[in-house]
Amino acid sequence: MSLAWELVLAPLRPGSVVLALKALPLCIPLIGLLKNRMYTYRWVSLMVWLYFTEGVVRAYSDAAPSRWYALAEALLCVALFTACALHVRLRFQHAKAAAAAAPAI
Repeated sequence: MSLAWELVLAPLRPGSVVLALKALPLCIPLIGLLKNRMYTYRWVSLMVWLYFTEGVVRAYSDAAPSRWYALAEALLCVALFTACALHVRLRFQHAKAAAAAAPAI
């Protein structure tokens, strides 16, 4: 969504790709998420707040077409944070239940 927003749908400066580079940090955690690494879920849930802040600021300050994309970015960030937090919580609950069910040596 970020690339489409900055390159095609509502770029701040037509022809400029500088703001489209903000999508690159989102590619970094993909491998960790696909490998189901707990640490990756934790720091993604923190990193997403940078994108949320940008979405809220641009929803407040940009013109109409870009404003809606910024609002969608903020809502998607909240959804991603919620999903990461729930995933981490469920993994901890399963680990706790597995530890309780394991026989003591």
